[in-house]
This record gives sequence, structure tokens and C-alpha cells, in this order.
Amino acid sequence: MKFLVDAQLPRHLADSLNWWGHDALHTFDLADGNCTPDWRINQISIEQQRVVITKGADFVNSFLLLGVPFKLLLVSTGNISNKMLSDLFEKNLSAIVRLWKHLISWKSHGHPCLNIDNHPGRMKIGWLLAAIRHSQQQAVC
Repeated sequence: MKFLVDAQLPRHLADSLNWWGHDALHTFDLADGNCTPDWRINQISIEQQRVVITKGADFVNSFLLLGVPFKLLLVSTGNISNKMLSDLFEKNLSAIVRLWKHLISWKSHGHPCLNIDNHPGRMKIGWLLAAIRHSQQQAVC
């Protein structure tokens, strides 16, 4: 699977995704680095069919209103260490990839966007419904 990791997340996440056999870029790897504008990230996502992994509500808004980027994985874990984030992805990546394969059939239930969240003692993966808590910039699943 192809991923594009947004600047708000560590470059190590893209490195880990590559290590686990996926094709991942971090915005730092792009020509404009972490200053790459969102419109360009969306364009690359569509052209290369990459899932954008982000913490940013701006991508959620553009996804809901304009249907870009190609696919979206919203990380709403709050502030956690890079190690905890990496462990969360390593433990749940196969489930995330399996969910992407089924998103088209779920489209009638919401927009094909995944949300990954780490509640105390459990991990939640869900698809984005058209409700956003702007105050916390998290997707409601």
C-alpha cells in the first residue's frame, strides 16, 4: 500500500511503513519538504494513489468537501511518543490495510476515511462519518 505521511507526524513513521513492506513518503522527502502545501499533498496523493496519514483537520475538511486526498487516515491519538505511535501502527497495520480493501462497500455508511485512536487500554479503528469535533480537531467515528 502507498502512504504519504504529513509533517505533523514523525518521519520515522514513514520509515517504519517502508520497513514493513509498504511504499511510504514523508512530506520531508518532497521537494518543498515539510513546507509542502496541502493542495500539493492532495495532488500527489491522487496522482500516486497514496493514503495521506495526518493529524490535521484541514485534510478532513478537504476530504469531506472536495473528496481529496485519494484516501485519508486520520490519527487522533493526542500527544504520544514516537515509539507508542510506531507500536500502534505495527500492531494494527494489517487490520488497517484489510479495512481499506472493504471501504468501497462501506461508502454508503460514511466517507471512506479511517480514523485511528488510542483510548486507554484499547485501540479503535473506524471510518469517518460526516461529523467533526472542531474544538478537538478529531473525527467522530
